[in-house]
Amino acid sequence: MIGEPEVVEDSRTAAETPAAGLPAAAQPHWLTLKNAIVCLQGHQLKDGSADPLASRDDLAALVSQVTTELRMLATFFEHDAGYLHASAADFERWAAGDFAVPDFLDSLTAFQPQQHRVDGLQHVVVFPMYTQNGSADRLFEAVAVEVIWPEFVARLEETDYSNALFVPIRFLDFTPGYDTNSAVLFPETIAMRTVPSFTWGAIFADREAARFRLVVTAAAETTRLELPADARVLLADQHLAEETFVMWDLIHDRTHMRGDLPFDPFMIKQRMPFFLYSLEELRCDLTAFREAVRIEREALYSPHTVETAKRVQYAILFDRIFRFAITGTRVRNYDGLGGQLLFAWLHQQRVLHWTDTRLSIDWEHVAGAVIALGESIDDLYWRSIDRPKTAHWLAAYALVSSTLTPNPASVWAKGPDALPLDGPPRGLTDQVLPDEFPLSMFYEALEKKMNGVIESTKGITGQTVLG
Repeated sequence: MIGEPEVVEDSRTAAETPAAGLPAAAQPHWLTLKNAIVCLQGHQLKDGSADPLASRDDLAALVSQVTTELRMLATFFEHDAGYLHASAADFERWAAGDFAVPDFLDSLTAFQPQQHRVDGLQHVVVFPMYTQNGSADRLFEAVAVEVIWPEFVARLEETDYSNALFVPIRFLDFTPGYDTNSAVLFPETIAMRTVPSFTWGAIFADREAARFRLVVTAAAETTRLELPADARVLLADQHLAEETFVMWDLIHDRTHMRGDLPFDPFMIKQRMPFFLYSLEELRCDLTAFREAVRIEREALYSPHTVETAKRVQYAILFDRIFRFAITGTRVRNYDGLGGQLLFAWLHQQRVLHWTDTRLSIDWEHVAGAVIALGESIDDLYWRSIDRPKTAHWLAAYALVSSTLTPNPASVWAKGPDALPLDGPPRGLTDQVLPDEFPLSMFYEALEKKMNGVIESTKGITGQTVLG
């Protein structure tokens, strides 16, 4: 891949453009469904209900279109027939209730993609939902996807890295809520009357891979980083990059509930300083890195698995230090902070160098340094099992601030004596600045050079970079 993704001009609107890969006979039904969903979005309020001023006759006609096409598509997607019929029934109930806040619990319960992890298997998915890193409004969205489940990943999941909830997918087509930075399809984002036990989570590996390739290629050129040959192969091949991200995500996702955890560090809905989320996400990535090193070094796996494990190490390292660190706003950007921390740690361990305006990495020693950072977070978690919450928060801050320089205006940086330790934990959270750990001078300069490239990845898919 060289330069920006290709854009082919076409007089057709997005709603009329065929979804690459869907069966030809299903295309007209998908396009009619997608167009009707886009029209419905134009009549919805933030909570998913219809605007009281919208014509009920027009809404009923659109819902009729949607339900007709869902039932037609069920004939092409037999593995999802129960879900597609349940979705049609949920739309009809929404219409019967005068288009109030939608409730799609029944169709959500019927949709079980984790039971059909077959490479290339396709799904048409329609829900009222918000899209993380996309739209915060709970509007109807439609997305056509296919599963990415190569044999070597299936083998890893069956043996060393069981993860029954993980479903890696790629885009075929989507409505505007996914013409964004969102790369996940999570059931908890869907409008429903009660919250069930969630049984799956889907990640768009093709979008992750495509934006990784674009951003890292540009960042390496900007910093004059000389890449190893196998890293160049990764950046040049969308298929290999997708497999790499599937393997990374498989191990990352399961790590959230494994290890010496201070109860449940991430999943329980609670308000806490954002640097704790940074450490949890970084812990999962560094665990994936460590496991990838183990797979590479142990003679237990197929050659392709070993090669992918090496690529996983490059992906975690480069995505974190080049994309995560400078993507998004500076307001409680926990993934950005994790990228900054990894970069600074490697620099201070003297395996990453910025000298004579050129970035270089001592590849022989980088794995040990990355694993050492992971071990320091693991030790924090192990010790925190015996600590009160406030003490755990203070220890976590000490770990981060021992490597990254806090904001000069930080109250936390002044130490425990400056913090309201005699009140509820919320008082401590309120004292954390939106940008508690500002960008270094290196990242300030890199961000200015990379802004355009990062912005260009909005809505990117694997098909985009393949032309």
